[in-house]
Amino acid sequence: MGIFDKIRGEFIDIIDWTDDSRDTIVWRFPRYENEIKMGAKLTVRESQAAVFVNEGQVADAYPPGMYTLQTQNMPVLSTLKGWKYGFDSPFKAEVYFVNTRQFTDLKWGTQNPVILRDPEFGMVRLRAFGGYAVRVVEPVALLRELAGTDPQFRTEEVSDYLRQMIIGKLGPAIAAAEVPMLDLVVHQDRIGEKVANALNLELRSVGIEISKFVIENISVPPEVEAAMDKRTQMGVVGDLDQYTKFQSANAIEAAANNQGGAGEGVGIGLGMALGQRAAQPGQPAPQQYQQQPAPQQYQQPAPPQGPPPLPPVEQWFLGSNGQQLGPFDRAQVGQQVSAGILTPDTLVWKAGMAQWTPAAQVPEVAALFGATPPPLPQA
Repeated sequence: MGIFDKIRGEFIDIIDWTDDSRDTIVWRFPRYENEIKMGAKLTVRESQAAVFVNEGQVADAYPPGMYTLQTQNMPVLSTLKGWKYGFDSPFKAEVYFVNTRQFTDLKWGTQNPVILRDPEFGMVRLRAFGGYAVRVVEPVALLRELAGTDPQFRTEEVSDYLRQMIIGKLGPAIAAAEVPMLDLVVHQDRIGEKVANALNLELRSVGIEISKFVIENISVPPEVEAAMDKRTQMGVVGDLDQYTKFQSANAIEAAANNQGGAGEGVGIGLGMALGQRAAQPGQPAPQQYQQQPAPQQYQQPAPPQGPPPLPPVEQWFLGSNGQQLGPFDRAQVGQQVSAGILTPDTLVWKAGMAQWTPAAQVPEVAALFGATPPPLPQA
């Protein structure tokens, strides 16, 4: 290589940037110690802007297009360099390419819940997450306020800053919407638009804007979700009295499918109970139902052909921890007492009772607690 080739190699005559990444916002042209040749070609592609910086001062900025660098189209740099009457020699300056396209798929989320006052549930804690898109609208302001002299300014360097601002604006936006917690999903778009507008008012000074803001979900803590599920179950059940009748009808059907004296006795007892409740609405059913004796007939009774049917077996149901257990006969009820499942406060019910009643208030069951021996003394 000759001396003239070496000299020509120190001059930069083509300045451009082909972005091969998806997250670079600002990229500094690698000039190093080389000088930019006067008359060099500057290519600024779509969704780009080029900014010249001289000795730490922002000079000229170029939108998309192809330029031949001369003193005529570098007015600010010419003034900083003191080129009052034109200049044709190579010069030194830093060139920053700014990516002005939208950067999508950026995520945000509340690390800690936002505490709000809800008109129906009182104080609630809400969590939210979603995504947003950002783009540069003022390349010069971005270089001055955020990027500085960073040779490759990426989205990850500004995402934490934006995430903090989003969380700071989310709570006031939800509160200002004055929407009940259960209706927030209907107004997510409107709330997201308010958050984006509030963010852009502050971000304009640093040269960027939120072009798209999406709230994907607003949720409550798991324990609140569990309480809401319980409330939903109560709403589905509706009238507890009607629900009890429905459960009794299911018990009759199960007893009918159980062939034998016990099943028939349970079916007869529950059927009579429901019949009397239907005949006398609002009145509690009697504790025991006995078949009325048939009127006396003046004829010789026929000799019995077999033993009479067994008496009906009591069928008890227990309500423990929000679940229905049973049916149990009397012996099995005693076993539940011994196992500690049936306590004086446990709700019990059998055919003929108007409603679920604590075990201590039902004489037949209360007697079982006194019959339970105390625990053995420790050795």
